[in-house]
Amino acid sequence: MNRNELLHLDNQLCFALYACAREVTKLYRPFLDELGLTYTQYVTMLVLWETDGIPVKALGERLYLDSGTLTPLLKKLQAAGLIHRERDTADERSVIVRLTEQGRAMQQLALAIPDKVFCQTSLQPEEVAQLREQLHKLTSTIHQCERSSPGSDLN
Repeated sequence: MNRNELLHLDNQLCFALYACAREVTKLYRPFLDELGLTYTQYVTMLVLWETDGIPVKALGERLYLDSGTLTPLLKKLQAAGLIHRERDTADERSVIVRLTEQGRAMQQLALAIPDKVFCQTSLQPEEVAQLREQLHKLTSTIHQCERSSPGSDLN
């Protein structure tokens, strides 16, 4: 590959990931519409179904979202009756996010979504597992590089 080809769109890792993420998110959309959730709200609910009663800060770290993105998202989920937020009695600076009964019940409705999406990918289960593992590894590597780079505010 010559140097100029390095700047071709189809040779960019960032674009391949971006385009793929958009297409995968589109696969989820009809199923999430049935639940009245956006994709970002859905992944937030996934974390809460795993760990109910999580501090907002830990939720943001898990989702790679800053508070400017997470706060309005949580307000919408609260307005929809799926979560409530409360101050941590042990640390007033911390806010804890908890599922409501309606939020817990939604988990049962969401159980079919992964299989419905998987069926549309034409990938074998082991291919999905390998791809997911590679993406987790790449995300972790990039995150570690960001944390250790000079001038990072995450140090």
